[in-house]
Amino acid sequence: MAISLGELAVRFGCELRGEPDALVERVATLTNADARSVAFLAEERNRRQLMETRAGVVVLDRESAADCPTAALICSNPRATFARIVALLHPAPTQAAGIHPNAVVAPSARIDPSARVGAFSVIGERVEIGADAVIGPHCSLEQDVKLAQGVRLVARVTLCHGVQIGARTLIQPGAVVGADGFGFAREDGQWLKIPQVGTVRVGPDVEIGANTTIDRGAIEDTIIEEGVKLDNQIQIGHNCRIGAHTAIAGCTGISGSTVIGKHCMIGGAVAMAGHVTIADHVIITGNAMVTGSVLRPGVYSSGIPLEESHVWRRQVARFKRLDRLVKRVQTLERGAGSAQGEDDE
Repeated sequence: MAISLGELAVRFGCELRGEPDALVERVATLTNADARSVAFLAEERNRRQLMETRAGVVVLDRESAADCPTAALICSNPRATFARIVALLHPAPTQAAGIHPNAVVAPSARIDPSARVGAFSVIGERVEIGADAVIGPHCSLEQDVKLAQGVRLVARVTLCHGVQIGARTLIQPGAVVGADGFGFAREDGQWLKIPQVGTVRVGPDVEIGANTTIDRGAIEDTIIEEGVKLDNQIQIGHNCRIGAHTAIAGCTGISGSTVIGKHCMIGGAVAMAGHVTIADHVIITGNAMVTGSVLRPGVYSSGIPLEESHVWRRQVARFKRLDRLVKRVQTLERGAGSAQGEDDE
């Protein structure tokens, strides 16, 4: 679809510098955009690309507008505005309502007439599917699953028994929600499985990435609050609670009974021990190891950044000798009569 720059400015509350009647019909990067494309600038490192762009219009902030050689849509949050323009110019394909003849639907399931169930999906007993929901191909919804209005399961999504999904939530291919948590009791040298009798409750406007797994609660429920965004290949253990509007990047592992606050940002490949609490508004950078609770907002990091191998080996060797060095310093301090003869944290 084609739309004028003037309409974009009015619709999204931007200041327009350029010709209101000029038309655009797609989005593109600053480098590859042409006169019919919308691009955006959100990072200073891309300023050179901005100065050379041939885009029909660029979405940017006021400080960057002077360097824009083409039309500009000026706003306070270019990334968010650009996201809305993308949704307008590239809408998701519409799908006709109805149940595919190859789907298997239990007699007791209740499916809104406006919903869609794709080929080879299996809908279990007493499942409830709300208005405008889309169940893609090869999905499995076990008994007593409930989907609110506008939920979309892209493909091959598994929702185990009793799982509840809030309105407008999007679940990408391969995700598994509600599998048993990792609960075992040791007895006589063997492992006795602890039945996982809770479920998973997912709030509205959540996105769950491809191949992400969210375990059901052991006794109480695992809870994902509204607006949470989960990347691909994340593991969330049983009885966790993820606070509203928190975003978690891919390959992060969250052990059971962890509570993460609201509006947090968790980087990729973060490892969290179980039974820890993370306060609201915490940022944890990628590859960090979280072994204890974080009770104050802020930015937290751990791990050692990449080094050349010979530098890394030397650092590791020194780290392993650190305890001996501390003991030598303590001995010297005691010999000198220092009051600091103990470990200083």
